[in-house]
Amino acid sequence: MEKQVFKVSEIEISYRPAFKLSEKPKVTSSRIAYSIFDQSWDRNRMELLEEFKVMLLNRQNRVLGVLNVAQGGLSEVMVDPKVIYSATLRAFASGIILSHNHPSSELKPSDADIKLTRRLSEGGKLLGIEVLDHIIISAYGFYSFMDEGMM
Repeated sequence: MEKQVFKVSEIEISYRPAFKLSEKPKVTSSRIAYSIFDQSWDRNRMELLEEFKVMLLNRQNRVLGVLNVAQGGLSEVMVDPKVIYSATLRAFASGIILSHNHPSSELKPSDADIKLTRRLSEGGKLLGIEVLDHIIISAYGFYSFMDEGMM
């Protein structure tokens, strides 16, 4: 019997941290998380385009990195959970904090924001990755799901 040869791609997973653990910021509050996210946003687009980002954290809540997940239009952004969790797993993150901006500067979460947060939290539970917060930011401040008892 002849052995059949298949052509398949090899998948490699790697993670190369750019800084020592002691140099990475530690998130202990929504205000610190907001400050880190705020630094990663382009202020010139804050009130123009909706964007979605995810902060990856280790077990001590030290920031492994901020992932730019998606960019949308003026009133919505499409978020693919597979993109979020593939990066989260690749970085061996234990927890994540979600964030997106509202170009309208309205900080109150929409029904779609609440549903997405629940969906991503449920997905994280299956993988052992905790969604710690969802922060909505604008040019004028932020809204924390955790601070408002929505997590």
